Amino acid sequence: MAAGALPPSNGKSPSDRPRTSDSPKRLLEITDLRKGFRGPDGAEHEVIRIAQFNLDAQTQFALSGSSGTGKTTLLHLIAGILAPGSGTVRLDGIDVGTLPESKRDRLRATQIGYIFQTFNLLQGFTALENVLLGMSFGPGPDSGRARALLERVGLSNRLHHFPRQLSTGQQQRVAVARALAHRPKLVLADEPTGNLDAANARDALKLIREACSENGAALLLVSHDREVLGEFVHTASLAELNQAATTHGGAR
Repeated sequence: MAAGALPPSNGKSPSDRPRTSDSPKRLLEITDLRKGFRGPDGAEHEVIRIAQFNLDAQTQFALSGSSGTGKTTLLHLIAGILAPGSGTVRLDGIDVGTLPESKRDRLRATQIGYIFQTFNLLQGFTALENVLLGMSFGPGPDSGRARALLERVGLSNRLHHFPRQLSTGQQQRVAVARALAHRPKLVLADEPTGNLDAANARDALKLIREACSENGAALLLVSHDREVLGEFVHTASLAELNQAATTHGGAR
């Protein structure tokens, strides 16, 4: 599909098709998910209401989502940063929402990679140290893998540079390496090209998709950029998927 063309959405993921014996393993299952926040007026404001969404292992899927569709809240629920108000988020068969916070943290550290729009690199640490720190909460630091990942993203000559010494495109490359450092089953990408110019955005998207494929990780990316969305076979509109966004006119 040509860049800039957004495929039509029916509000379902491709994994909602009937299962067969040779179907890919289902990695992420969302069922009747709801989340709300209490506003200044004391009332509960629902920001997420998703009946169903599924994602198979090693699948790459893009959600189109502008401000107010609940995209960041949804990713935080999948990652276990937030607990659901009701409903379930299952990652590789584990009901994330029923876990205590410490076990959600552990699950995120071992099973999920997260690529942020603002990179979220630690400014007092080098590129190599940032990637090693990404491993420290999971299986443990592996200098060889960290170096190999940074080489893969084209930063073999920037291992010991601090974020302030890197361009925005290079910082995003460090963030990609860090997200894949602990061999996650799922990578979540929240507007990963939002702070990049057009050329760096194309390079970053290509790198993210290739690196996820090479490392056997599924990818769930959220973006409002139609050119980014047009690169994916599997897409859906979060505004359609999230009934709270259409019912209440906005979400976080």
